[in-house]
Amino acid sequence: MHWLQNYWYRITPLHLILFPISLVFRVLVALRREMYRNGILTSHQLLLPVIVVGNISVGGTGKTPLTLALAQQLIARGWHPLIVSRGYGRTISIPLPVSLSSTAAQAGDEPLLMAQRDICPVWVGADRVATARAALLAHPQCDVVLCDDGLQHYRLQRDVEIAVIDGELGFGNGLMLPAGPLREPVSRLRSVDATVVNGGDAATGQYAMRLTGAVFYNLLNPGQTATPADFNKPTDDFHKSKVHAVAGIGRPQRYFQYLETLGIPFTPHAFPDHHPYRATDLSFTNCDAILLTEKDAVKCAAFADARYWVLRVDAQIDPALTDLILRKIAPHGHQTA
Repeated sequence: MHWLQNYWYRITPLHLILFPISLVFRVLVALRREMYRNGILTSHQLLLPVIVVGNISVGGTGKTPLTLALAQQLIARGWHPLIVSRGYGRTISIPLPVSLSSTAAQAGDEPLLMAQRDICPVWVGADRVATARAALLAHPQCDVVLCDDGLQHYRLQRDVEIAVIDGELGFGNGLMLPAGPLREPVSRLRSVDATVVNGGDAATGQYAMRLTGAVFYNLLNPGQTATPADFNKPTDDFHKSKVHAVAGIGRPQRYFQYLETLGIPFTPHAFPDHHPYRATDLSFTNCDAILLTEKDAVKCAAFADARYWVLRVDAQIDPALTDLILRKIAPHGHQTA
Protein backbone atom coordinates (compact mmCIF):
# COMPACT_ATOMS: atom_id res chain seq x y z
CA MET A 1 0.00 0.00 0.00
CA HIS A 2 2.88 2.38 0.78
CA TRP A 3 4.07 2.53 -2.85
CA LEU A 4 0.56 3.50 -3.96
CA GLN A 5 0.76 6.76 -2.01
CA ASN A 6 2.94 8.16 -4.78
CA TYR A 7 -0.09 7.95 -7.08
CA TRP A 8 -2.70 9.38 -4.71
CA TYR A 9 -1.94 13.01 -5.46
CA ARG A 10 -1.83 12.86 -9.26
CA ILE A 11 -3.33 11.01 -12.21
CA THR A 12 -1.09 8.57 -14.09
CA PRO A 13 -1.53 5.80 -16.68
CA LEU A 14 -1.71 3.35 -13.76
CA HIS A 15 -5.12 4.83 -12.93
CA LEU A 16 -6.56 3.06 -15.97
CA ILE A 17 -6.27 -0.03 -13.75
CA LEU A 18 -6.79 1.56 -10.34
CA PHE A 19 -9.86 3.66 -11.15
CA PRO A 20 -12.24 0.75 -11.90
CA ILE A 21 -11.13 -0.91 -8.65
CA SER A 22 -11.82 2.33 -6.75
CA LEU A 23 -15.34 2.42 -8.22
CA VAL A 24 -15.99 -1.06 -6.84
CA PHE A 25 -14.59 0.04 -3.48
CA ARG A 26 -16.86 3.09 -3.49
CA VAL A 27 -19.93 0.92 -4.10
CA LEU A 28 -18.95 -1.45 -1.28
CA VAL A 29 -18.39 1.45 1.13
CA ALA A 30 -21.78 2.95 0.29
CA LEU A 31 -23.49 -0.44 0.58
CA ARG A 32 -21.94 -1.10 3.99
CA ARG A 33 -23.07 2.27 5.33
CA GLU A 34 -26.62 1.75 4.02
CA MET A 35 -26.74 -1.67 5.68
CA TYR A 36 -26.00 -0.02 9.03
CA ARG A 37 -28.55 2.72 8.33
CA ASN A 38 -31.28 0.19 7.53
CA GLY A 39 -30.47 -2.13 10.43
CA ILE A 40 -29.24 -5.01 8.30
CA LEU A 41 -25.94 -4.65 10.12
CA THR A 42 -26.36 -3.94 13.82
CA SER A 43 -24.98 -0.83 15.48
CA HIS A 44 -24.80 -0.43 19.24
CA GLN A 45 -25.47 2.53 21.51
CA LEU A 46 -23.68 3.22 24.77
CA LEU A 47 -25.43 4.82 27.71
CA LEU A 48 -22.85 7.62 27.58
CA PRO A 49 -22.24 10.22 24.85
CA VAL A 50 -19.79 9.15 22.16
CA ILE A 51 -17.57 11.58 20.24
CA VAL A 52 -15.87 10.15 17.16
CA VAL A 53 -12.73 11.73 15.71
CA GLY A 54 -11.64 10.48 12.30
CA ASN A 55 -11.02 11.31 8.68
CA ILE A 56 -12.13 10.25 5.23
CA SER A 57 -8.60 9.80 3.88
CA VAL A 58 -5.70 7.48 4.58
CA GLY A 59 -2.73 8.86 6.45
CA GLY A 60 -2.05 11.28 9.26
CA THR A 61 -4.25 14.33 9.48
CA GLY A 62 -3.82 15.07 13.18
CA LYS A 63 -6.55 12.90 14.71
CA THR A 64 -4.54 11.85 17.76
CA PRO A 65 -3.42 15.37 18.82
CA LEU A 66 -7.01 16.55 18.35
CA THR A 67 -8.34 13.69 20.47
CA LEU A 68 -5.91 14.61 23.26
CA ALA A 69 -6.83 18.28 23.03
CA LEU A 70 -10.54 17.48 23.21
CA ALA A 71 -9.97 15.24 26.23
CA GLN A 72 -8.23 18.12 27.99
CA GLN A 73 -11.01 20.52 27.04
CA LEU A 74 -13.68 18.16 28.34
CA ILE A 75 -11.84 17.67 31.62
CA ALA A 76 -11.63 21.43 32.01
CA ARG A 77 -15.43 21.57 31.60
CA GLY A 78 -16.04 18.97 34.30
CA TRP A 79 -16.30 15.79 32.22
CA HIS A 80 -14.37 12.54 32.72
CA PRO A 81 -13.43 11.20 29.26
CA LEU A 82 -12.41 7.73 28.18
CA ILE A 83 -10.37 7.31 24.98
CA VAL A 84 -11.03 4.23 22.86
CA SER A 85 -8.86 3.33 19.86
CA ARG A 86 -8.36 0.43 17.50
CA GLY A 87 -4.63 0.31 18.12
CA TYR A 88 -3.27 -0.04 14.59
CA GLY A 89 -0.65 -2.78 14.22
CA ARG A 90 -1.11 -4.30 17.67
CA THR A 91 -0.58 -8.04 18.05
CA ILE A 92 -3.51 -8.61 20.48
CA SER A 93 -7.12 -8.15 19.36
CA ILE A 94 -8.99 -8.33 22.68
CA PRO A 95 -9.86 -5.11 24.58
CA LEU A 96 -7.04 -3.98 26.84
CA PRO A 97 -6.16 -0.92 28.90
CA VAL A 98 -3.05 0.98 27.80
CA SER A 99 -0.59 1.79 30.57
CA LEU A 100 2.86 3.30 30.82
CA SER A 101 4.29 -0.23 30.85
CA SER A 102 2.49 -1.25 27.63
CA THR A 103 4.45 -1.70 24.42
CA ALA A 104 3.60 -0.47 20.94
CA ALA A 105 3.16 -4.09 19.86
CA GLN A 106 0.52 -4.60 22.57
CA ALA A 107 -1.29 -1.28 22.25
CA GLY A 108 -0.32 0.41 18.98
CA ASP A 109 1.89 3.47 18.78
CA GLU A 110 -0.79 6.18 18.91
CA PRO A 111 -2.73 4.76 21.90
CA LEU A 112 0.56 4.33 23.77
CA LEU A 113 1.42 7.96 23.02
CA MET A 114 -1.98 9.04 24.38
CA ALA A 115 -1.61 6.91 27.51
CA GLN A 116 1.80 8.41 28.21
CA ARG A 117 0.20 11.86 28.33
CA ASP A 118 -1.71 10.52 31.37
CA ILE A 119 -4.80 12.65 30.71
CA CYS A 120 -7.50 9.98 31.03
CA PRO A 121 -7.94 6.21 30.63
CA VAL A 122 -7.02 4.81 27.21
CA TRP A 123 -8.24 1.43 25.97
CA VAL A 124 -7.65 -0.41 22.69
CA GLY A 125 -9.54 -3.10 20.83
CA ALA A 126 -10.61 -4.01 17.31
CA ASP A 127 -14.28 -3.91 18.40
CA ARG A 128 -14.82 -0.40 19.79
CA VAL A 129 -18.21 -1.37 21.28
CA ALA A 130 -16.79 -4.24 23.31
CA THR A 131 -13.75 -2.18 24.20
CA ALA A 132 -15.79 0.77 25.45
CA ARG A 133 -18.03 -1.47 27.53
CA ALA A 134 -15.10 -3.26 29.14
CA ALA A 135 -13.37 0.05 29.83
CA LEU A 136 -16.46 1.62 31.40
CA LEU A 137 -16.78 -1.34 33.78
CA ALA A 138 -13.20 -0.68 34.86
CA HIS A 139 -13.66 3.11 34.98
CA PRO A 140 -17.22 3.84 36.13
CA GLN A 141 -16.32 7.49 36.73
CA CYS A 142 -15.98 8.10 32.97
CA ASP A 143 -18.99 9.87 31.48
CA VAL A 144 -18.02 10.50 27.85
CA VAL A 145 -16.25 8.35 25.25
CA LEU A 146 -13.76 9.73 22.73
CA CYS A 147 -13.25 7.33 19.82
CA ASP A 148 -9.94 7.95 18.05
CA ASP A 149 -10.02 7.14 14.32
CA GLY A 150 -13.54 5.73 14.42
CA LEU A 151 -15.41 7.55 11.68
CA GLN A 152 -15.93 4.38 9.63
CA HIS A 153 -16.61 2.13 12.65
CA TYR A 154 -20.39 2.20 12.29
CA ARG A 155 -20.98 -0.59 14.82
CA LEU A 156 -20.63 2.12 17.47
CA GLN A 157 -23.34 4.77 17.41
CA ARG A 158 -22.13 8.30 18.01
CA ASP A 159 -23.47 11.63 19.25
CA VAL A 160 -20.80 13.77 17.58
CA GLU A 161 -18.77 13.11 14.42
CA ILE A 162 -15.62 15.15 13.80
CA ALA A 163 -13.64 14.78 10.56
CA VAL A 164 -10.05 16.07 10.38
CA ILE A 165 -8.76 17.40 7.06
CA ASP A 166 -5.18 18.06 5.98
CA GLY A 167 -5.19 21.78 5.17
CA GLU A 168 -2.28 21.44 2.76
CA LEU A 169 -2.93 18.20 0.87
CA GLY A 170 -6.71 18.25 1.03
CA PHE A 171 -8.14 15.12 -0.61
CA GLY A 172 -5.31 14.32 -2.99
CA ASN A 173 -6.59 13.47 -6.45
CA GLY A 174 -10.11 13.12 -5.05
CA LEU A 175 -10.37 9.40 -5.81
CA MET A 176 -11.15 6.55 -3.46
CA LEU A 177 -8.84 3.68 -2.59
CA PRO A 178 -6.76 2.32 -4.20
CA ALA A 179 -6.70 5.01 -6.92
CA GLY A 180 -6.64 7.81 -4.36
CA PRO A 181 -6.36 8.35 -0.60
CA LEU A 182 -10.08 8.48 0.24
CA ARG A 183 -11.76 5.95 2.50
CA GLU A 184 -15.13 7.58 1.86
CA PRO A 185 -16.24 10.15 -0.73
CA VAL A 186 -15.90 13.86 0.02
CA SER A 187 -19.70 14.07 0.17
CA ARG A 188 -19.45 12.17 3.50
CA LEU A 189 -18.35 15.45 5.11
CA ARG A 190 -21.85 16.85 4.66
CA SER A 191 -23.12 14.46 7.33
CA VAL A 192 -20.49 15.09 10.04
CA ASP A 193 -21.05 17.56 12.86
CA ALA A 194 -17.74 19.38 12.39
CA THR A 195 -14.75 19.42 10.05
CA VAL A 196 -11.40 20.46 11.50
CA VAL A 197 -8.70 21.77 9.16
CA ASN A 198 -5.18 20.95 10.31
CA GLY A 199 -2.57 23.42 9.08
CA GLY A 200 -4.71 25.79 7.09
CA ASP A 201 -7.28 28.54 7.35
CA ALA A 202 -10.71 27.21 8.21
CA ALA A 203 -13.41 27.91 5.67
CA THR A 204 -16.99 28.78 6.54
CA GLY A 205 -18.52 26.15 8.78
CA GLN A 206 -15.15 24.56 9.63
CA TYR A 207 -12.77 24.80 12.57
CA ALA A 208 -9.05 25.52 12.40
CA MET A 209 -6.37 23.50 14.18
CA ARG A 210 -2.63 23.87 14.29
CA LEU A 211 0.08 21.79 15.93
CA THR A 212 2.59 23.68 18.04
CA GLY A 213 5.64 22.81 20.09
CA ALA A 214 9.18 24.04 20.53
CA VAL A 215 10.53 21.99 23.44
CA PHE A 216 12.29 18.65 23.05
CA TYR A 217 12.65 16.14 25.88
CA ASN A 218 15.25 13.45 26.13
CA LEU A 219 13.79 10.01 25.50
CA LEU A 220 15.88 8.35 28.22
CA ASN A 221 15.50 11.24 30.67
CA PRO A 222 12.21 13.07 30.01
CA GLY A 223 13.03 15.64 32.67
CA GLN A 224 15.89 16.89 30.51
CA THR A 225 14.71 19.34 27.88
CA ALA A 226 16.25 21.25 25.00
CA THR A 227 15.28 24.12 22.71
CA PRO A 228 15.84 24.39 18.95
CA ALA A 229 18.88 26.57 19.58
CA ASP A 230 20.56 23.68 21.42
CA PHE A 231 20.68 21.70 18.18
CA ASN A 232 22.37 24.49 16.26
CA LYS A 233 25.47 24.88 18.40
CA PRO A 234 29.05 23.98 17.47
CA THR A 235 30.36 20.81 19.07
CA ASP A 236 33.86 22.29 18.94
CA ASP A 237 35.60 25.22 17.28
CA PHE A 238 35.09 23.84 13.80
CA HIS A 239 32.03 21.59 13.64
CA LYS A 240 28.34 22.07 14.27
CA SER A 241 26.15 19.36 15.73
CA LYS A 242 25.18 16.58 13.32
CA VAL A 243 21.41 16.30 13.72
CA HIS A 244 19.20 13.63 12.15
CA ALA A 245 15.40 13.85 12.11
CA VAL A 246 13.22 10.74 11.90
CA ALA A 247 9.51 10.50 11.06
CA GLY A 248 7.41 7.39 10.49
CA ILE A 249 4.05 9.15 10.39
CA GLY A 250 1.34 9.71 7.79
CA ARG A 251 3.09 12.81 6.47
CA PRO A 252 6.79 12.85 7.41
CA GLN A 253 7.32 16.03 5.40
CA ARG A 254 5.03 17.94 7.75
CA TYR A 255 7.38 17.13 10.65
CA PHE A 256 10.48 18.04 8.65
CA GLN A 257 8.98 21.33 7.52
CA TYR A 258 8.09 22.18 11.10
CA LEU A 259 11.67 21.53 12.24
CA GLU A 260 12.84 23.87 9.48
CA THR A 261 10.60 26.64 10.85
CA LEU A 262 12.34 26.11 14.21
CA GLY A 263 15.68 26.84 12.53
CA ILE A 264 17.21 23.42 13.10
CA PRO A 265 19.66 22.10 10.46
CA PHE A 266 19.16 18.34 10.06
CA THR A 267 19.27 15.34 7.76
CA PRO A 268 15.75 13.93 7.22
CA HIS A 269 14.88 10.23 7.32
CA ALA A 270 11.31 9.31 6.34
CA PHE A 271 9.86 5.92 7.21
CA PRO A 272 6.44 4.35 6.46
CA ASP A 273 3.59 5.19 8.81
CA HIS A 274 3.60 2.99 11.97
CA HIS A 275 7.08 1.70 11.12
CA PRO A 276 8.36 -0.87 13.69
CA TYR A 277 11.77 0.59 14.41
CA ARG A 278 14.91 -1.38 15.14
CA ALA A 279 18.20 0.01 16.39
CA THR A 280 19.81 -0.60 13.00
CA ASP A 281 17.26 1.71 11.35
CA LEU A 282 18.70 4.66 13.27
CA SER A 283 22.39 3.77 13.32
CA PHE A 284 23.46 6.99 11.62
CA THR A 285 27.11 7.95 11.22
CA ASN A 286 28.30 11.37 12.38
CA CYS A 287 25.29 11.75 14.65
CA ASP A 288 25.06 13.97 17.73
CA ALA A 289 21.26 14.05 18.05
CA ILE A 290 18.23 12.19 16.70
CA LEU A 291 14.97 14.13 16.68
CA LEU A 292 11.81 12.02 16.87
CA THR A 293 8.08 12.53 16.79
CA GLU A 294 6.21 11.35 19.89
CA LYS A 295 4.56 8.63 17.83
CA ASP A 296 7.94 7.25 16.77
CA ALA A 297 9.52 7.67 20.20
CA VAL A 298 7.29 5.07 21.88
CA LYS A 299 8.82 2.42 19.58
CA CYS A 300 12.43 3.51 20.11
CA ALA A 301 12.68 3.65 23.91
CA ALA A 302 14.01 0.09 24.19
CA PHE A 303 17.22 0.87 22.29
CA ALA A 304 17.54 4.66 22.69
CA ASP A 305 20.61 6.38 24.03
CA ALA A 306 21.30 9.93 25.21
CA ARG A 307 21.16 11.27 21.62
CA TYR A 308 17.42 10.63 21.25
CA TRP A 309 15.18 13.68 21.60
CA VAL A 310 11.43 13.95 21.22
CA LEU A 311 9.40 16.96 20.09
CA ARG A 312 6.16 17.29 22.01
CA VAL A 313 3.38 18.88 19.99
CA ASP A 314 -0.08 19.96 21.08
CA ALA A 315 -3.15 20.79 19.04
CA GLN A 316 -4.41 24.35 19.32
CA ILE A 317 -8.12 24.25 18.49
CA ASP A 318 -10.93 26.72 18.09
CA PRO A 319 -12.82 27.02 21.44
CA ALA A 320 -16.03 27.09 19.41
CA LEU A 321 -15.47 23.41 18.60
CA THR A 322 -15.62 22.50 22.29
CA ASP A 323 -18.76 24.60 22.67
CA LEU A 324 -20.38 22.73 19.77
CA ILE A 325 -19.53 19.36 21.32
CA LEU A 326 -20.94 20.37 24.69
CA ARG A 327 -24.19 21.44 23.07
CA LYS A 328 -24.42 18.14 21.21
CA ILE A 329 -23.89 15.98 24.29
CA ALA A 330 -25.95 18.16 26.65
CA PRO A 331 -29.06 15.93 26.29
CA HIS A 332 -27.23 13.30 28.33
CA GLY A 333 -27.77 15.54 31.29
CA HIS A 334 -24.25 16.17 32.51
CA GLN A 335 -23.85 19.38 34.47
CA THR A 336 -20.56 21.00 33.46
CA ALA A 337 -18.50 22.83 36.01
